[in-house]
Amino acid sequence: MSSKSKRRNGAYVAAKQTGSADNTSMDASKAPADKPFALGSTLRGKKAPKKSTAKKPKADNAPLRIIPLGGLDAIGKNMTVFEYKDCMVVDDAGIMFPDDDHPGIDLILPDYTYVLENVDKLKGIFITHGHEDHTGSLPYLLKDLDVQVPIYATKLTLGLIEGKLEEHKISNAKLVEVRAGDTIELGYFKVHFFAVNHSIPGAVGAFIESPAGNVLHTGDSKLDQTPIDGVTTDFGALSRFGKMGVDLMMSDSTNAMVKTFTPSEAEVGKVLERIMSRATGRVIVASFASHIHRLQQICDAAIACDRKIVVTGRSMIQNLDIARRLGYLHVGDEHLVDAYDLKTMPHDRIVVMCTGSQGEPLSALTRIANGEHRTIDIEEGDTVIISATPVPGNEMAVIRVINTLAKIGADVYDKSRAMVHVSGHAGAEELKLILSIVGPKAFMPVHGEAMHLRAHADLAQATGVDQKNIFICENGEVLEMTHGSIDYGSPVQSGIVLVDGLSVGDTSQDVLDERGKLGSQGIAVLSAAVDCKNRDIAGEIMVSLRGISGGDDVYLQEELKKCVYNALRRAISKDTDMKSLRKNGKDALLSLLWERTKQRPMVIVNLIEV
Repeated sequence: MSSKSKRRNGAYVAAKQTGSADNTSMDASKAPADKPFALGSTLRGKKAPKKSTAKKPKADNAPLRIIPLGGLDAIGKNMTVFEYKDCMVVDDAGIMFPDDDHPGIDLILPDYTYVLENVDKLKGIFITHGHEDHTGSLPYLLKDLDVQVPIYATKLTLGLIEGKLEEHKISNAKLVEVRAGDTIELGYFKVHFFAVNHSIPGAVGAFIESPAGNVLHTGDSKLDQTPIDGVTTDFGALSRFGKMGVDLMMSDSTNAMVKTFTPSEAEVGKVLERIMSRATGRVIVASFASHIHRLQQICDAAIACDRKIVVTGRSMIQNLDIARRLGYLHVGDEHLVDAYDLKTMPHDRIVVMCTGSQGEPLSALTRIANGEHRTIDIEEGDTVIISATPVPGNEMAVIRVINTLAKIGADVYDKSRAMVHVSGHAGAEELKLILSIVGPKAFMPVHGEAMHLRAHADLAQATGVDQKNIFICENGEVLEMTHGSIDYGSPVQSGIVLVDGLSVGDTSQDVLDERGKLGSQGIAVLSAAVDCKNRDIAGEIMVSLRGISGGDDVYLQEELKKCVYNALRRAISKDTDMKSLRKNGKDALLSLLWERTKQRPMVIVNLIEV
């Protein structure tokens, strides 16, 4: 993928206030006309053009198309398109991290081809919160768009997005700040933002009005009534939108199978402080770098226990700096120390905050556990807290890190031992409460795997949503709404795009299959020169085995050479072409290897015609 647009300095732009906090609007297809709002020394505001006085065309019976491009087959890469006539908006643009089925892959994006094909309709992108599974695709999407499209999000979310865009050397993004209670107009759409409680500040849901009907998207949320930042999910807004009429509700399904209320984030802070107060050595806490509420609790516990704080890991350092600068994380400079100063400080006065809660090979915690970190090492008696839940597919990687730490003698805490983590997503009882408040006519579970979507659909039915109005969709399937009536429409292209180093979208499933085979079965390379004119083998046959049990056995290699030689001689005597010769040599090699080792490696045949 390549960028088609010229770069200019990015900026935050505040939404123009035209009413109360619950009744605010702006024409969001253009930047606001009031004084720009700038954050940070590198961000400059822009003044907007004057609001257009052109009249909008009258609405007709055209359908509102709801098009999920990601988030319905896994927890990640969330992206939904809303389209009405010649007007289109995008809700979230996330990524998913690879698992064992994606060897060598760095990131997984949703296939947003449909957005690129209809870029002339695109009026804006709004982001519900700053987690990677909702923001990570933005740099790639913006590079592919040949127009500048405004991006709407809350202040912290924009700060995190700005950091991503700087890494990708994108400087022309039009970033517009919105607040809970604001309303923006995007062509035919009117989008109302409302506060929700999640594991990161600045999370919002969206109520989307269109001529064909209304959609409520809760975003990622829970009903924590004792939140760290004092911001609770806005029950009043949910009730108000319910009275206005919610024709379709889209809701976070992550914890739909958890049959209780999700505990408050405040409970984690108490446990962290208790563990730190008892620890005799250094305390190392691994968590998601974007879990700002958790970072605040770690800092608060460290200060309460008279410990200095060391921050390591690129994303952890970056997010901590952004959150402090924007006023979402409160810790003074006097409580922070550089990692290079650790050697001169008492071990019982240190807390290290780092990335690596998912066991990623290059994360700070994994490098610390393996003795590969530049400034931090683990010693017997140190305490390690893994303050997160492994993402599905990462469980074994986390277990490997825990075992490595245990061998060193570290005291390891994870959620199975103490409440060092609570989810940022609503449990089943909370989801039923939200459904009861909103009272949607139709329901579409989002943000989850198939089992989560099914469980959330059952909750909706239990709270009174008619089964025929519950839509369990797959990515690329389309719902069409006409004056509140919903049915399936024609599907659009969907799928995944693999990011492999600097390559975006060039790695196919065949390549992944080959990598998997290489990792599990090894590789055999056969080289030979054939004299087709005299129908003979010229010189010695070479066989090289890598990653194959017994591959260094001289007798096995000689047996393989002999077997391949005989197979090629028989084939060449029949005036066979080079393609058939390669197949004969490969089949002979594989057959004998299976007989001797019970392995079927990847085989590369190099035949040179002389």
